[in-house]
Amino acid sequence: MPAHLLQEEISSSYTTTTTITAPPSRILQNGEGKLEKTLLHLEEDIGPELKDDIYDPSYKDKEGPRPKLEYVWRNIILMFLLHLGGLYGILLIPTCQVYTWLWVVSCYGFSALGITAGAHRLWSHRSYKARLPLRLFLIIANTMAFQNDVYEWSRDHRVHHKFSETDADPHNARRGFFFSHVGWLLVRKHPDVKEKGGLLDLSDLKAEKLVMFQRRYYKPGILLLCFILPTLVPWYFWGETFQHSLYVATFLRYILVLNATWLVNSAAHLYGYRPYDKTINPRENILVSLGAVGEGFHNYHHTFPYDYSTSEYRWHLNLTTLFIDCMAAIGLAYDRKKVSKAAILARVKRTGDGSYKSG
Repeated sequence: MPAHLLQEEISSSYTTTTTITAPPSRILQNGEGKLEKTLLHLEEDIGPELKDDIYDPSYKDKEGPRPKLEYVWRNIILMFLLHLGGLYGILLIPTCQVYTWLWVVSCYGFSALGITAGAHRLWSHRSYKARLPLRLFLIIANTMAFQNDVYEWSRDHRVHHKFSETDADPHNARRGFFFSHVGWLLVRKHPDVKEKGGLLDLSDLKAEKLVMFQRRYYKPGILLLCFILPTLVPWYFWGETFQHSLYVATFLRYILVLNATWLVNSAAHLYGYRPYDKTINPRENILVSLGAVGEGFHNYHHTFPYDYSTSEYRWHLNLTTLFIDCMAAIGLAYDRKKVSKAAILARVKRTGDGSYKSG
């Protein structure tokens, strides 16, 4: 079966997809006079469960100088040592066993999905729903990724979307590439981040038992899943040296996943086109999508944060969407929210930068 037909089969046959479309006056009836299952595209019509991550253009930074930076030396030392270990791991790659390479790729993909399909699309944006086996898979994968627990990650991400490129944005790209990439983790949060984060409704996260269980046991969880297990598996099962197991399978793999995620906050907010909304900073960045398994279509994502695919084109350079669609095919994912083509084209015409290409 051709790939595009397979995509349509998996995307539409096994579970419902909620289409977020244009205002009521633009919704057309089909031949039988039935309306498509719809959530309305206008912000005032979006359900309250979707509003905490919708950009608020009315918010402006407070006047006056920013507070003095407070360095978090524990994080600075930790990041330096982890990256030093990862750089040494690069030197060891040629002498690794093939099984170790495959293990690194597997752990990279697994932990990346814990961020993209888990913390991001499922728990931050609620852009689809997942049954317990899939949620358990994603919470384990997210713990291996070690990028803060799901509760904290989702809270910061919702603040990032609602107050993007202001002092209330944890990784405000207007403060430069380095700050939005990693610098924000090396200093204390701006007071506005804490203030606005404290105002968000996080009741859905607090009600999720798996999320709160992970938060409660996060430290032992990351020690086991991010560091101990990835090191012991190649050393024990196929006789890889402990040195290669530690520096390649653990340190190098970890910093690769970290930097791939961070590039969404930095490069995808600074470099690329803005075909959907030229009034916001996030860009379409293909290279970021390759490393972050589909998260580089960032202008689209910030324009339509409730779309489960984070992209108009679903599987194109988007392994996370492929994964979610496969989970939907076996009944583990459902209620995937997708923006209609009519709503996309209307937005492109109204606010795009002229670089839009349909395909």
